[in-house]
Amino acid sequence: MSFRTRLALPVACYVVLLVSALQTLVVPVVANIRADLDVSTSAASWVVTANLLAAAVLTPMLGRLGDLYGRRPVMLGVLAVVLLGSVLAATTSSLPLLLVGRVAQAASFGLFPLSIGVLREELPPHRLTGAMALVSGMLSVGAGFGLVVTGLLMRHGGDYHQLFWLSTTLTAVGLAGVWLLPARRGAATGTLDGAGAALLGLGLVLLILPLEEGNDWGWASARVLGSLAAAAVVLTVFVLFERRVTHPLVSTRMLSHRPIVVANAAGLFLGFAMFAVFLAVSALVQTPHALAGYGFGASVLAASLVYLLPGTAGGVITAPLGGRLVARFGAKTTLVIAALLAGAGFVLLAVLHAATWQVIVGALVVNTAVTFGYAALPALLIAHVEPAETGIANSVNSIARSVGMSLGTAFVVTMLTRNPIPGPLPLPREAQFVTIFVIGAVLAALAAVTVAWLLPRTRQPKLTAAEVEADEVLGAAGLELPVPR
Repeated sequence: MSFRTRLALPVACYVVLLVSALQTLVVPVVANIRADLDVSTSAASWVVTANLLAAAVLTPMLGRLGDLYGRRPVMLGVLAVVLLGSVLAATTSSLPLLLVGRVAQAASFGLFPLSIGVLREELPPHRLTGAMALVSGMLSVGAGFGLVVTGLLMRHGGDYHQLFWLSTTLTAVGLAGVWLLPARRGAATGTLDGAGAALLGLGLVLLILPLEEGNDWGWASARVLGSLAAAAVVLTVFVLFERRVTHPLVSTRMLSHRPIVVANAAGLFLGFAMFAVFLAVSALVQTPHALAGYGFGASVLAASLVYLLPGTAGGVITAPLGGRLVARFGAKTTLVIAALLAGAGFVLLAVLHAATWQVIVGALVVNTAVTFGYAALPALLIAHVEPAETGIANSVNSIARSVGMSLGTAFVVTMLTRNPIPGPLPLPREAQFVTIFVIGAVLAALAAVTVAWLLPRTRQPKLTAAEVEADEVLGAAGLELPVPR
């Protein structure tokens, strides 16, 4: 194995860590951005939401480009765009320009499916399952890294622009690493579906916008109802259009093949759970107890390092463990375990959130569930698609996760900005946090039932049982994998 080939796994781990770090860097400082730019909470939340919506549109396009022209050149182009977006965000104090920078940073989401494609090209089959689980686990590890860095840089009320200068440096390192990867030709033929991407983007904006702005617009207002109706129409047109295109952005097989549909539904829930916990826990612990009767009055540093870091840093342990679960029990069982764990974590947070350890444990359980789920999804997808479809299949799943994250963000922001406690500082009521966690638990139960009931027990794997049993990446050689028949 050549030196460049040996770099495939560490480089893939780094760039995927960068993806999730860019997501979470701004989560604890939304309030700081709101105060600095003198905008409303819902407007400031678009620093998170615009990034996720753009990711949902850009990710499948970038995955398709990687299938067509090779992963390495597309990854280099993505990182160049992310670098420019980071510099713009670091140098502006305008909300519109900041949003432009965050949209450019959203291109980083395409690095995940592209990295999975690189692993499939460069690694032998007996190492592939464990490598994918490890790289997927970096999504959680990178989220923890982003929270740690944010806490440290903001510990004395620092300038949030430092976060974007840091992302500039991290992106430059990623560029150097990807430059050293082997160059491979694209495995697919055809064209890029730009019209499909435009329809998808418009439909998602029309869906998320009223969910974000419903409190200000009025939930029964013409703008909210009109936007939701228009979203339904546009997304329906998108599906019909994709069925007629020769080389669609999302193939009809991706929209109708049951294992892939279930995987995308699971990804939607995992994305929702991840950001619902990040935003709700961050807001809960920063609420001053003296004013609201709950909360801990924590600083950004404490919210990041004390309350959120344990759950995300645990990904260092739970990512390999997720790979072992996939190797021993299969992706379906691992996904069910993940959904049940997430439900347990949300229930804990809903019932017990009066002490620091209670919040830490609840967030830890939910984040562990997300890590397990992320470890299972690539293995499930890769078993049901051809090599030429690897990038687009993982890209479609990334759409589902991004939409879930957007919905989680919009839901939490909506819940926390409606019916605040009267006073000079508008604060959410404790019952609103409880509602968020209860809804999370209900969705977790639905996800577990969906995976257990609808995911077929029989499938024709693209990797043989012997290849998975011989997994060398996680030291799982010799494990007996239940063989699908």
